[in-house]
Amino acid sequence: MSIPKEGHGQKPHAVCIPYPAQGHINPMLQLAKIFHFKGFHITFVNSEYNHSRLLRSRGPTALADRPSFRFKTIPDGLPPMDADSTQDISLLCASTDQHCLGPFKELIAHLNEAGDVPPVSCIVSDVSMFFTLNAAQEFGVPEVMLWTASACGLLGYAQYPKLVEMGLVPFKDASFITNGELDAVVDWVPGMEDMQLRDIPSFIRTTNPNDIMLNFVQRLLHKSKQASAIVFNSFDALDHAVLNSLSSDFPPLYTLGPLQLLLDSIPGSNDEEIQTISTNLWKEDKHCLGWLDSYEPNSVVYVNFGSITVMTNDQLIEFAWGLANSNQPFLWIIRPDLVIGDSAVLPPEFIEETKNRGLIASWCNQDQVLAHPAVGGFLTHCGWNSIIETLINGAPIICWPFFAEQQTNCWLSCNKWGIGMEIDVNVKRSEVERQVRELMDGEKGKEMKRKVMEWRKLGHEATAAPNGSSYKNLDKVIKVLGY
Repeated sequence: MSIPKEGHGQKPHAVCIPYPAQGHINPMLQLAKIFHFKGFHITFVNSEYNHSRLLRSRGPTALADRPSFRFKTIPDGLPPMDADSTQDISLLCASTDQHCLGPFKELIAHLNEAGDVPPVSCIVSDVSMFFTLNAAQEFGVPEVMLWTASACGLLGYAQYPKLVEMGLVPFKDASFITNGELDAVVDWVPGMEDMQLRDIPSFIRTTNPNDIMLNFVQRLLHKSKQASAIVFNSFDALDHAVLNSLSSDFPPLYTLGPLQLLLDSIPGSNDEEIQTISTNLWKEDKHCLGWLDSYEPNSVVYVNFGSITVMTNDQLIEFAWGLANSNQPFLWIIRPDLVIGDSAVLPPEFIEETKNRGLIASWCNQDQVLAHPAVGGFLTHCGWNSIIETLINGAPIICWPFFAEQQTNCWLSCNKWGIGMEIDVNVKRSEVERQVRELMDGEKGKEMKRKVMEWRKLGHEATAAPNGSSYKNLDKVIKVLGY
């Protein structure tokens, strides 16, 4: 489907607003670029806090306006801070819900009055920014919502009201972690048979009926049903059963993923000015790719726990010695804020022992790293962006899920998709060593590699023009947006 270019009728104007955390911003930017290359004028809305972080990490020209791709900001309602770290997620959810609607409506009104851009014709919002639905209704425009997590994560969250109704959640006391209540089988969810409570997104793990996230998720589920459609960074072959299970309770659901592959498949998407827009909130270490060049194919373990995961320094040290004892080369991303309340301190003996086969960096371009031939496996927190990028690039995984729906992604990866193995939350160096060796050289590692390469092929097929399922779904979504 083509949309009129300037001079042949008014361009449609999409206001794209991500939830203000790294793992949400990146897929929204990919989706915004896709709509841009389909003829939309784009206004991309960051929080003021993240706008400042992006200017620090990317430089002053990073968010410069292009003729039909502009950047705007709204406040997130939290007190200002200068740290380069992700804000508290529960406070951020509560604050955006309470404080962002007014500034967002003022922004749309300003865009409509400015006269230098087409009037706003649709909103593309992260599902977690559901206050935007009120603005869409007030301005009379359609809204498509992007669910940046996994489809199985949404299905897991969709069980929250029933778990509360059944009296299973919130838990009666904190002993649920040790007395086996998380082992209860959740056997009523088509598409997720044999799952246990521990595999349901982790915000149920509370004894407080007023828990911010437990209640935020239930509001999100209720509000998201008002959207014109919900889109996923996934593909039909991967999530067909889960989407069928969700379809009766939600607006039309469309897989458009893997978004990066769909973006690459659109004619004209090699426009350098747009392609170079990046939203990494941390400065990337450019040395990573050059370092990988010196290693044989499939020989390096890539380790990255994402933008939000935190751990104790003891856990960090267990991972470190597990990697050292495996004798495998590794590239390990350690964010400045990875260790709870402190800076990461690795033993000097570890640094000395691994100096010739390990590289530690503070951040990188993950998609480029996973695409590098030297990378043979990925130790990950199982955030959805990491899972979809590993599927695109064919790297099997070791899973150490931290929170939210990462536990659900881990369960699917290990039990349904056959691409992963899980490390216990109480990480031990011996287990890290054993699993890294298995991942890189063992029979199970070879089988996981074979499976992930099958999924890689299906992901590429889904985004291929003109008949891939995600490629065709894009035209359907554009029609939902009124064009």
